[in-house]
Amino acid sequence: MDLLTNTFKRALQAGKPQIGLWAGLCSAYSIEIVAGAGFDWLVIDGEHAPNTLQTTLAQLQSVAAYPVAPVVRPAWNDAVQIKQILDAGAQTVLVPMVQSAEEAAAAVAAVRYPPQGIRGVGSALARSSRWNRIPDYLQRANDQMCVLVQIETPRGVDALEEILAVDGVDGAFIGPADLSANMGYLGQPDHPEVTRAIDDAIQRIVRSGKAAGILHSGVEQARHYLSLGASFVAVGVDAILLARAAERLAGQFKDIAAPAASKGPY
Repeated sequence: MDLLTNTFKRALQAGKPQIGLWAGLCSAYSIEIVAGAGFDWLVIDGEHAPNTLQTTLAQLQSVAAYPVAPVVRPAWNDAVQIKQILDAGAQTVLVPMVQSAEEAAAAVAAVRYPPQGIRGVGSALARSSRWNRIPDYLQRANDQMCVLVQIETPRGVDALEEILAVDGVDGAFIGPADLSANMGYLGQPDHPEVTRAIDDAIQRIVRSGKAAGILHSGVEQARHYLSLGASFVAVGVDAILLARAAERLAGQFKDIAAPAASKGPY
């Protein structure tokens, strides 16, 4: 089996829609449950979920047996953190809050070995190379890395074409919650001004030839983004699925008020 080829990156390059799920429970056991559910990709979230490098590693190991692509979101666009995530075996990173071509270029440099980038060389200690058991890992690794940048502010939206023009950026992901907050509509990701901005951004990403992505748990809204050409769309969050299903079950036996229906992407 070829452990190095990034099949998720290849699918995005081919324009094949990839349906994903957010994984925020920080558990190798729970992520294995959803790894076998039929999704194309899973996000191991290190920004808003309490993941550590060790819990991320355990989840990467857990999903390795399944035909699903792990995407790791670091807490920030930090070269040291990204280096450790890559050495743990991730090949695709979702970098939050990218607002300029310079920030996008920094994310690309973090995933590439010199001279194309600044990734430190430690393959003898790394799961990514299977401890140097993958032939020519150092020579081949750069081409298999996939960099997805998150666009979450008006500044990022304004700089979208420049960000997408950065060599090595494979796609851009629109973050509805942060974008709406930064547009002045905190807690209103479905505000008409926000949804218009999202639609426009997705169309601009698609026109650039790069992959467009987003998270939205509303089935019709997710299908809408797919119809615009988005090629990696997350359609739910594991923690939310568990919370709502547990509440519904308890509510069948106890007088518990159902939580208000979500008006956001989650």
